[in-house]
Amino acid sequence: MIARWTRVAAVALTVTTIGLGPAAITAPAAPIAPSTPAHGLPDPVQRSDRSPEFLELGIDSVTPSVVTTTSDQTVSVTATVTNVGDRRVNDVDVRLQRAPAVATSAELRTTLKLDQQNFDVVGTFITVADHLDVGQHKQFTLTMPLRPSAQTDPGTPTLRITDPGVYPMLLNVNGQPAYGNPARLDDARFLLPVLGLPADPTVTDAQQPQSRPIAPSTDSPIAVTMLWPLADKPRLAAGIPGSLDQPVRLVDDDLATSLAPGGRLDQLVGALEFALRPNVDRDHKLAQSICLAVDPDLLITVSNMARGYLVVADPSNPMGPAREGTGAQVAAAWLDRVRNLADNVCTVALPFAQVDLTALRQIHNSALSTSAVVAPADIVDSILATTSKRGITWPDSGTVDDNTAAMLAGLGTKTLLVSGNAVAANVDEAIAPPDVVRVANLNADAGTATAATASTAEPELHAATFDVSAATALAAVGSQPQTPSFTPSKARYDLTGDSRPARLQDALGALAWPALTPQPDHPRSLFIAPPQQWSVDGNEASAVLSQVATLIRSGLAVPRTLDTLVSEPADARPFTANYPQHAVDDAIPDSIRLPAAEQAGRIDTLTAALVDDPNSELTPQRFSAPLREDLLRAMSLSGRRDATRANSELAGYSRVIVEAASMDTLLKGVTVLAPGGVYTLASEQSPLLLVARNDLPVGIRVRLKVDAPSDMHITDIGEQQLPPRGSRALQVPAEVNDSRSLVVDVSLTTPTGQALGDPTTVSVRSNAYGKPLAIITACAGALLLLLAGRRLWHRFRGQPDPADKQIDV
Repeated sequence: MIARWTRVAAVALTVTTIGLGPAAITAPAAPIAPSTPAHGLPDPVQRSDRSPEFLELGIDSVTPSVVTTTSDQTVSVTATVTNVGDRRVNDVDVRLQRAPAVATSAELRTTLKLDQQNFDVVGTFITVADHLDVGQHKQFTLTMPLRPSAQTDPGTPTLRITDPGVYPMLLNVNGQPAYGNPARLDDARFLLPVLGLPADPTVTDAQQPQSRPIAPSTDSPIAVTMLWPLADKPRLAAGIPGSLDQPVRLVDDDLATSLAPGGRLDQLVGALEFALRPNVDRDHKLAQSICLAVDPDLLITVSNMARGYLVVADPSNPMGPAREGTGAQVAAAWLDRVRNLADNVCTVALPFAQVDLTALRQIHNSALSTSAVVAPADIVDSILATTSKRGITWPDSGTVDDNTAAMLAGLGTKTLLVSGNAVAANVDEAIAPPDVVRVANLNADAGTATAATASTAEPELHAATFDVSAATALAAVGSQPQTPSFTPSKARYDLTGDSRPARLQDALGALAWPALTPQPDHPRSLFIAPPQQWSVDGNEASAVLSQVATLIRSGLAVPRTLDTLVSEPADARPFTANYPQHAVDDAIPDSIRLPAAEQAGRIDTLTAALVDDPNSELTPQRFSAPLREDLLRAMSLSGRRDATRANSELAGYSRVIVEAASMDTLLKGVTVLAPGGVYTLASEQSPLLLVARNDLPVGIRVRLKVDAPSDMHITDIGEQQLPPRGSRALQVPAEVNDSRSLVVDVSLTTPTGQALGDPTTVSVRSNAYGKPLAIITACAGALLLLLAGRRLWHRFRGQPDPADKQIDV
């Protein structure tokens, strides 16, 4: 049952209660001193350090979410209070409070940490429930005028908002727990953006201030550029090399749900599609300000899903039992929608799988770095049939260190997209970064062997900076709120204490604030960067787009393309990369990075040994690319800044373990076969015949390694080529000087020495007799010469040789 209370004597505060029936309100409750503690309760502290012990308050909706000159005269807040304690709470009273308008960008976050006494414009406490039993909840609505009007009585509490701005709001709840005293038990806060104040429709006198709306100044509109990210956590099963005919395998089928109607990625695309419709964005100004930022790993996964795929039963056994995936049709449909969007808005490729670029630089593997930073643009262009912006890198962490910046410059990055505090001026005083700055000190160890970084000339690298507070607020919106690595410590607090509607309000306020509050020596611009893996739903995404569109339509903002932003002249002052401790804490740990580095080297060695056959579609690069990409997925920052951090770290570690096992299997698939039994050489110089087998679908170059005893001399046959999924007989010239059985160890390696397969032991026996045969032959020859000499001696002397005498039988 819903009971709506329109007015209480002398109070213009309205309460609607839902859930427990009508609230028994006959008069405004007397205010309760906020500092009065309940029996057994701690004194009130900062909200970031306190979790509710008895009552929990959550914002359900704010109407209007953005106040404009055409809005109603009042603000209504719907909220729910729940008894989360172990006892009944009596006399549950609430009131609405307001703090002064946000004056600096940092206050967009820090004011949300302030205690309630800082919200000095207060309404009247209203009883919303006589009592709440354990587990019971009550929904209610408070309504409060924006400013005094002709119809309000003197002394009626209002929010006293007289100018456009962004105002911190607080909903305060008091109650009396059983066995305790009345006290403040919880609060909820949010930002209220006021783009303009509506006129009082009841005032007809044009001379009265309330008769006219108060509009914001549009003399100096801000230039708005916004990134719209499409990314997801890694889904492809690890350790499976490239193939021409095998369906891909996924670790789960959750991506199909996300792509299907009502899923996260479906709603992200749908919100943008609606906002860019010709009848919505009539002048295409919103489209000009937006750039689609796409994760190539997501595109690879979705495009493969569209052709049919399998879902493995156990991610640690990627080639084990699997079932058919269910998302082929929704994957194909979603991909077509993204292609259409890419035709209408700017598109830029994200680093592969939201990889930790700093960890990548520490691996010092140029092929892996190229796969992460250079290849994504080609992947996006190929799958979306578009031409993406080149030379632009947006790190998932929003920040990089000096060495990583140097690596990126060496890989062809011209512009970094980073947070405003990710760069610092090389001067003593603090300087707010301009839109585009020049990043200096790039001759440090870049961690990759490239011509640019090897040269003595410093590569040119610029950084376009996005708003820290807006990015932090946007990251908090959605089902999985996160705090970015670049968020300062003073602006951090537990996001789980705020409801989704409250966090959305904060984001809308953060987007509006730069347009409403000009700052001295600050550029009139707003570069908006949500988190790359954004967990918003369709309503939240639409609200954000609507806020940007409203700023443009109202004249508070003008669109600015990403091309325009990155082509702006860089500030003349040199800036260096500023890598905060929070980014270090959020980075990929050594337990993942070090084994990934080891496997990267093995992949490079194997790839270099494979044969590039022009008649085969499966090239060495196509075969090994998924293996290298698996390492990037293992080092993904996805989920490392929200409640799924532990799962993300476990998934990364498991991925490199599976990758190592897969590489072991691939390398063992190229081996030399044992002949079985004892191998007999026909003579002392007969060749040793061996058979080498290649189970890989790509040809490979190998070298034969023979470890023979000193009595056996083996001739190196040099580099040999094995056919795909085939074998080849190898004739190894051998010379044996001994007739006894010899033990020979035989194995295969790549041309650079990487062991392949398992070593094989061959027992060799030769028909050669060696030294005894030579002695016998020499003795026989000597005896023959002696006998022949005796015969000649007798004949010269005319004597018959006794051997010529006839022997009677």
